[in-house]
Amino acid sequence: MRAVTRQIAFEPTGWTAKRRTKVADLFDSLAPTWHEREAIGRPDPLQDALDRGGPFARGSCLELGSGVGLMTPTLVGRFGDRALIAVDLAPEMLTRAPATTPRVLADSAQLPFPDRTIATIALVNMFLFPAEVDRLLRADGALIWVSTVGDATPIYLPPDDVLTAMPGAWQGVAADAGWGSWVVLRRA
Repeated sequence: MRAVTRQIAFEPTGWTAKRRTKVADLFDSLAPTWHEREAIGRPDPLQDALDRGGPFARGSCLELGSGVGLMTPTLVGRFGDRALIAVDLAPEMLTRAPATTPRVLADSAQLPFPDRTIATIALVNMFLFPAEVDRLLRADGALIWVSTVGDATPIYLPPDDVLTAMPGAWQGVAADAGWGSWVVLRRA
């Protein structure tokens, strides 16, 4: 999974139709028991990023790779249920996600939102699609990248690699928190 994560972030051809199908099938198969990954302390790195990585502009927040919604309550607590949009590639994950926020079945490499309209994009244990994040974020927008168990997270990039992968000039702040790590980036 680490090699796939790097390829997707750094190689324009890293995300293929075959890979997309495999990833969707994998996460669909994991969906029935995904809620078992909820644990005390798991949201701590995200909460720390929200507390220390802000302020965040008002507007829509996309939770990419939202899964069954383990992190959705933490994001709703900051952005509100009307501003948060949960997005996932795996339909079985979304059917188990909280119905309190809009849910969108979509490939995060090609999202159905207009250019420069999103205030915040949150990725928790999720693949990074740099060009798509860059396309969607407003000029005052922020990218939140969280690895809930730090470098033990299967889908993981160190904060410096997240910064390097993003097109153009970006700057940010990063930290370890609880079991995990995070970085919040904005255009320089």
